[in-house]
Amino acid sequence: MVKLSVIVPFFNVRQYAPDTLRSLEANTGPDVEFLLVDDCSTDDTPALLERAAARLPGARLLRHERNRGIAAARNTGLEAARGRYVTFLDGDDWLVPGHYGRLVAAMDDLGCDFLRTDHVRATGRERVVQRVPHGRRGQVADPRSAILPADRSTSVDHPFVWADVYHRRLEERGLLRFTEGLHTCEDRLWTWRMHRGARSFAVLNLYGVFYRRGVASSLTRIGDERQLDFLRAFDLVLAETAGDPDGEELLPKVVRTYCAMMCHHLAADADGRYQPEVGRKLRTLSAAALRRMPQDVLERTLDSMDAERATRLRRLRRRPAVGAAA
Repeated sequence: MVKLSVIVPFFNVRQYAPDTLRSLEANTGPDVEFLLVDDCSTDDTPALLERAAARLPGARLLRHERNRGIAAARNTGLEAARGRYVTFLDGDDWLVPGHYGRLVAAMDDLGCDFLRTDHVRATGRERVVQRVPHGRRGQVADPRSAILPADRSTSVDHPFVWADVYHRRLEERGLLRFTEGLHTCEDRLWTWRMHRGARSFAVLNLYGVFYRRGVASSLTRIGDERQLDFLRAFDLVLAETAGDPDGEELLPKVVRTYCAMMCHHLAADADGRYQPEVGRKLRTLSAAALRRMPQDVLERTLDSMDAERATRLRRLRRRPAVGAAA
């Protein structure tokens, strides 16, 4: 019986995939399967994956006929998964030996819907531990209890879905599939849904995943229009949370996070990271998004933010609407 399904999307990561695949070899087991999803790579990644699938116990190679993005690649893996538990890994990250064995043992012991772990951020030679912002470790809790407070970093601000493991029963509640078509922030939308919809979770002190930052092809380092999908993602978070039974209590957290993300992208634009036409579209769409937010919640949020960011967003909200963008 397959106990753990590991879903690993790959797209043009020839330089990093060997490290990822070697770390999977150090995490094999009779009850572990590896679903290697090639999202129509155009470099040497497909050849690497073919060789890896032939030698890696429990590996299956799945291919897309066209590039569909990481959300679709993860969904393809989910459709083929047979394990009781599911976890993810990105094609340019890597694991410590035996990490998946420890994850499975913890899930068996705790019996919760999903388990969150810390990870290590790797930037060049620098290594920094990134901890889940949740104080209680090794204790099963209600995922909703880890959403608030609005003015502090909480578990929904830690959208690293590949550092965690999930019970397949969440599929029956519609919580495992990713929203396709988003080029960025699909993981934040997914994390919010998980914390609102799952019934139990826990956090462990495990540092088994190394998350590679500074990859030149990473979307976070490319200032094109795909970055603006954070607006669509947070519009969905906002709409879904507004319809939640606890929506009134949770909306201030969504609005504050949305505003913080907006300020992050506006600062990147001010630093010249975006092409001029993308920057103009960012400002126009952000102004429209601010006007769509519940204005009483937004006002309280702006009052609680530092003066510089609050002033920037208030000025942006007054920006005249443009018909097509609005």
